Amino acid sequence: MYEVLASTVLVVHFGYLAYVVLGGFLAWRWPRALWPHLAAAAWGLAVVSIPLTCPLTLVEHWARRKAGETGVGRGFIDQYIEGVLYPERYTHLLQVLVGVLVAVSYVGIYVRYRKRRNTTRRSEEMSEPTATV
Repeated sequence: MYEVLASTVLVVHFGYLAYVVLGGFLAWRWPRALWPHLAAAAWGLAVVSIPLTCPLTLVEHWARRKAGETGVGRGFIDQYIEGVLYPERYTHLLQVLVGVLVAVSYVGIYVRYRKRRNTTRRSEEMSEPTATV
């Protein structure tokens, strides 16, 4: 049972990481998705910037210990991402690229917001009756 829990937490962790990287683009379609993504991105930045341990990592390690596994002292990114998906020497570059990707998604949100606001304003101006003299 603990092995299943550990594997489930692992899948949730990968999903969360994907959401941190790409979730800002969801707000292009669903603007209310911006607020949860801001929180997720802030947490992701904090975990990378300050030596914090993610609660999902703690739960995964606890479940693996309960399942009798050993050697689970590394963090999620250290264990499953660095050296697996890309060489460790590119870690800083990829962190910067993720930051740029998130920033681009936020710029896109702003541009779409402005465009929608301007379109709404123009259609309101066109629908107002003009005064005749």
